[in-house]
Amino acid sequence: MSLENKFNQLKGSVKEGLGKLTGNEKLQAEGFTEKVVSKVKEAAEDAFDGVKNVASVVADKAADVKMQ
Repeated sequence: MSLENKFNQLKGSVKEGLGKLTGNEKLQAEGFTEKVVSKVKEAAEDAFDGVKNVASVVADKAADVKMQ
């Protein structure tokens, strides 16, 4: 979870809210899009980190088996 993604989610929420408040549908849509894209990026980064952790555990177990 990166600080940049969190910031972009917040920025998107603010834009979306301002768009709703002012009736500016384009600004609202831009904000919504920024928010969703940031959430997807964050989820992808989290998934990648999870895969790296699993791969590390598997490599450690393989090394343990090889040493026996």
